[in-house]
Formats: sequence, structure tokens, C-alpha cells
Amino acid sequence: MPSAPVDRAHASGDASAARADLFAGLSSESAFGLNYVVLTLASCAIATLGLLENSVAVIIGAMIVAPLMPVIQALAFSALDGIARTFWRSLITLVVGMVLAIVLSASIARVVDLSSFGSEILARGRPNLLDLGIALAAGTVGAFARMRPSVASAVAGTAIAVALMPPLCVVGIGAASADWDLSRGALLLFLTNLLGITLASMCTFLIGGYARRRAGTALGWTSALTALIVVPLALSLQGLVRENVLEGALRRALAQTVTFRDASLVSSNVDWLTQPPTAALLVRSPAVPTPHQIALLEAFVRRATGQSFRLVLDVSQVERVTSEGTGAAPATPAP
Repeated sequence: MPSAPVDRAHASGDASAARADLFAGLSSESAFGLNYVVLTLASCAIATLGLLENSVAVIIGAMIVAPLMPVIQALAFSALDGIARTFWRSLITLVVGMVLAIVLSASIARVVDLSSFGSEILARGRPNLLDLGIALAAGTVGAFARMRPSVASAVAGTAIAVALMPPLCVVGIGAASADWDLSRGALLLFLTNLLGITLASMCTFLIGGYARRRAGTALGWTSALTALIVVPLALSLQGLVRENVLEGALRRALAQTVTFRDASLVSSNVDWLTQPPTAALLVRSPAVPTPHQIALLEAFVRRATGQSFRLVLDVSQVERVTSEGTGAAPATPAP
């Protein structure tokens, strides 16, 4: 019988030691210093050049280098535990890293001065609710890996999944070209990742017993801030779903109607603020359609989607050339 209190004390001592080790590791990795500055600038430069080059492999490399994840985890842990000094130090470190990344990416973008952006940049300007789900899952895995060193290898994969640095770089790239819509969208994506990781880390540390049970205020504020961004993310997801439905209807229309049978849809972009919404389409076709044919296509889309759209087609004509001569060629189906 006397062994029970001893066992509990021993278990309590082990938990306190593990908690102290976790806090010491996070404090060390989140400290502002030469290592943090060099890694932040290097990660930003790699990510910015990868984004401008539209290279997925280069962008992934930047995600692995980025030192922002430990800072966010330290922020979450210190907020839960009420350690004000570490909280403010982590927050300042994070903000300085953000500023460095935005300034450097804007500078690189001004020097390169691209006239148009690739899909990797544009994709980060339109975050949606799915991105919040990714951030919550990644934050959970990252915090769990912190508590279980045996699965620490998952941290690199988590950093790739949640992509903290590329959105900051897109903020700078958009600012350099005065594309404020792109910058706002990328900043919303970064805030989504930041709040999702923070909230998930808090919950994981709390459930794992690595934080003291006085986390109500910090957890409440983080949950409230996360809830604020749910509305724009949900609206963005709704728009994405509607665009997919529209694009599917357009592809069926191009495939099924005689007028557009040899045409293929390359890309589409919908402006939902006009009335009716305007869909700008890039189409490959051996012939340019007439306004009457466009009206027939609008009617087909209206029946397929239950909504009216104004269609604006940019037609890229296709012509086949062989040794026997030239002639109109059917457009290659878009992937």
C-alpha cells in the first residue's frame, strides 16, 4: 500500500521532467538569433525563387528549411501555461520573421519583375476552409511529435503540408506588383495556418498533459480568432465548388454540342461580383465561334447549372500543318 503514493510521485516527477524538456526545447528553437535570421532569409529566398519559377520541388525545399513551426509551437505552449515572457518573446520572433520574409520576397520580386504569375503563386491567393483543416491536422501532428520524440520524423512532413513560408512570400510578391488582392489572399492563408497550428497545438499539449490546466483564457481567445476567419474561408470554398460545377458544365457543353465539338476548355475564371457572374474562358478551337453560338452555349450552361452566366471566350485557334498542306485540326482535349 505505501508504494502507491511513491509511484504517483515518481510518475508526477517524470511528467514534470518531460514537460520541462519540452519547454526547454521549444524555448531554444524559438529564440531570436543568428540561426533564426539566417534560416528565415534562406527559406524565404528559396521559396520566392521557387514561386517565381513555378517549381513545386523548390518550394517544398523552402518549407523544410522554414524555422517558423517551432516558434508557433512555443507561442502555443507559453500561452497555455501563462509564461508571459516566453509568449511575448515568441510573438516578437514570429513577427520579425514575417516582416523579414515579406520584405525580402518583395525585393526579389521587384528585381525579377515578372509580367505574369504561375499557378503556384495564384493558388496561394485563394485560401478556403480546406486549408484550415490542413492547418489543424498539421498542428496536431507537429505537437504530438514534440511530445513523442520517437515520431519526430513527422515534423518535416508536417512543415511541407502546412506551408508557412510560401504564403508570406506571396504577400511580398503581390505587394511588389501592387496586386493587393493577391497579397490579402496570401496573408489570409498565412493567418489560417498560424491560427490552425496554434489552436491544434494548444489542444494537443493540453490533452497530453504537457501544460497546466489553466488554459481557458488562451484557448478561448485562440478559438475566437480562428472562428473569425472561418466565414471568409467558407465563402471561398463555396466559390471554388461553384466554379468546379461551372467548369464541368462547360466541358460537357463543349463536348456535346456540335458547334464546339472540336473545341477544348483550357482554363476558366469567374467574376462572381458581376450580375450575372462573368466567366472568362480560354478555349482552343479550330474556328472562332459567333455571338449566336456563344448565346447557345450560355443557354446550355444555364440549364446545366441552374444559374445564368455571361460567357467571354478567348479563342486560341488550332491549325494542323503536314507535308501535304494545312488544315483545321481538332483541339487536343484539355487534361
